[in-house]
Order: sequence, then structure tokens, then C-alpha cells
Amino acid sequence: MLSRRMRKSNSSLATILSAAAFALINASAACAQTVVPNIQIGLGQAKGPEQVSSSIQILLILTVLSLAPALLIMLTSFTRIIIVLSFTRSALGSPQVPPNTVLIGLALFLTFFTMAPVLQSINTTSLQPYVKHQISFDQATDNACVPLKSFMLKQTRPKDVALFVSLSRAPRPHTEADLAMTTLIPAFLISELKTAFTIGFVIFIPFLIIDMVVSVTLLSMGMMMLPPVLISLPFKILLFVMVDGWHLVARSLAMSFH
Repeated sequence: MLSRRMRKSNSSLATILSAAAFALINASAACAQTVVPNIQIGLGQAKGPEQVSSSIQILLILTVLSLAPALLIMLTSFTRIIIVLSFTRSALGSPQVPPNTVLIGLALFLTFFTMAPVLQSINTTSLQPYVKHQISFDQATDNACVPLKSFMLKQTRPKDVALFVSLSRAPRPHTEADLAMTTLIPAFLISELKTAFTIGFVIFIPFLIIDMVVSVTLLSMGMMMLPPVLISLPFKILLFVMVDGWHLVARSLAMSFH
């Protein structure tokens, strides 16, 4: 009986090993038949000026995509929005709440909301005609700069524009089209910084008052070892929730661009 059981177990083990070996052989054969794609990048002789122009345009587009984060900061409302949101978080006294990911995401969507008319104008006058081969690449670039430059000039203080015009020592521009983007961008950025800091100061005032009241109260009670921030934080959060603070901040940011 024992020998029969051993024979049965040995035969079962041999069957399992044979099946495993057969599966491995089939898998290796399938892998051997798999075609691996061959990717080659090379330089060849252009057949005409149009091919060279297309290659240069592709290179310029890739360059613009690599600079997209910087362009998002320099040419849109993102700078003002993210600074105001950061001031709001600092005024609340909670440096980690909301987290940076939430703040940046909110700033991005508010940027897309405030820049929607400009983006729609760029799409209508520049992108769609270029995709349909109705205008050239240079003309599309010029058309895209018109609504963007108009938006930036509305948000830029005249004295900031005059500062960089005088520093550039360029001829005084008579129209918006004559103003170079290299002059307008730094003027727009410092104007955005001043506006953002002004809004941030207004947001800080009520929370600063709460901190002062809590500090004076703790000192009068003799609790000098108790951190005032620990006590004032719940009151600041309560005030912010009662007045619907995020609604007010988002509304103020959106209205500041009109």
C-alpha cells in the first residue's frame, strides 16, 4: 500500500513538472516571437524650405512647452492668486492647512476662470486659423499677443510701464502694439506683486486683531507660558468659517481683474 501511494505521488509530481515545463517553453516561444519596435532618431537632408520651416516650428513649440510653468506665472493672473491664497493661509496661522497641492490647484482653476475670455480670444483669432492653415505661424503669434497684451496692460500701473520703458532706453511707444513684451512683462509682474500684497494686508487685519485680543487676555490672566497662537487659532478658524472666507477670497480675486 505504501509503495502504491509513493508511486501515485511520484506520477502526480511528474505530471505537474511536465505541465510547468510545457508552459515555460510556450511562454519563451511567445516572447521570442514578440516584435520589439525599433526607434531611430537621425538627421537627414531636407527636401525643401517648407520642411526646414516645419522642423523649426516644432522645435519652437517644444521650447514653449518646456517654459510653460514660467509663462503661466509671468503672463497670467496666477501670481496674484497664489500670493493672496498663501497670505490667507498664513493669516489663519495654519502653515500646512490647506496643503500646497490644494492651494496650487485652486490657484490654477481660478487662473483658468479669470483668463477664460483671453484664452477664448486667442483660440478664435490665433489657434483655430493656424490649425486650419489660414494664417502663418508668425501671424498666429502676433494675433495671440494682442488679447494677452491688452489683459496685462489693464492690470499694470502706468508708472510701472513708464519705469521699464525708461530703463530700456527704447523709443516711447504710442500704442499698445508698439510696447514690447520684454518691457511689459516685468512691469506687469511688479504690479501684480503690489496688488497681491495689498489684498493680503487687508486679509491679515481681522486675524491680527484676534491675535492681539487673545494675547492681552492671556497676559491679564497671568498665563504667560501658554502660547497665544494655540488659543487664537480656533477663534480665527471660527471667524473665517462664519463669514464664508473662501467665498469672499475667491470673489475678491475674481472681481479684482475686472
